[in-house]
Amino acid sequence: MGAVSTADTSTGRSKDTTADTADTKADTATATDTAAVAERGPKQDRSRVTRKRLLEAAVSCLAEHGWAGSTVSVVAERAGVSRGAAQHHFRTREDLFTAAVEYVAEERSLALRDLFPHGPADRRAVVAALVDLYTGPLFRAALHLWVAASNEDQLRPRVTELEARVGRETHRIAVELLHADETVPGVRETVQGVLDMARGLGLANLLTDDTGRRDKVVAQWAALLDEVLD
Repeated sequence: MGAVSTADTSTGRSKDTTADTADTKADTATATDTAAVAERGPKQDRSRVTRKRLLEAAVSCLAEHGWAGSTVSVVAERAGVSRGAAQHHFRTREDLFTAAVEYVAEERSLALRDLFPHGPADRRAVVAALVDLYTGPLFRAALHLWVAASNEDQLRPRVTELEARVGRETHRIAVELLHADETVPGVRETVQGVLDMARGLGLANLLTDDTGRRDKVVAQWAALLDEVLD
């Protein structure tokens, strides 16, 4: 009886020791996992910040220096990161600049929406805001990218696809802000005409300050829209 009792006690201790060891390992694993998650958080935040700095620097360089003068090294230096860090986020130069123009285009679309959260009735203000999309550094950068794409076979399809996507989004926002009913014949073409006009004013503004003439054109287009859309 005593031997059995001793064996049972020994087995119980063995089981307790095994269980304690397992619990310790589990606690250690949990602590390690928690630390890993906590570490990943700041790393991901830093990665997002670095990516954003690279994109913004790429747009600025493209607008100021054009395609030929905007290398990955130049962008990395302006962003304050190493060339290796830049290439970690963007494998090629084409990846960097198409992503940069797309990023700022999305930011400008959000900014345009924020200007008119309730869709104002004043169409002149909407037309002026649409024109502003084509007179800032984004348009200048995009223009340099278009010129480069016309001569770079590897870049052309990517820029073409990007511009088509950005164009569709801008058109959709314009339709909403102008309260345009595209089921009415001619309305879709009218809205697209506004965007084409805005692009033309952006081109004219590249060489000289075209503010005076631009304001008159915006006013005239707003009056035409009121007639057509109402």
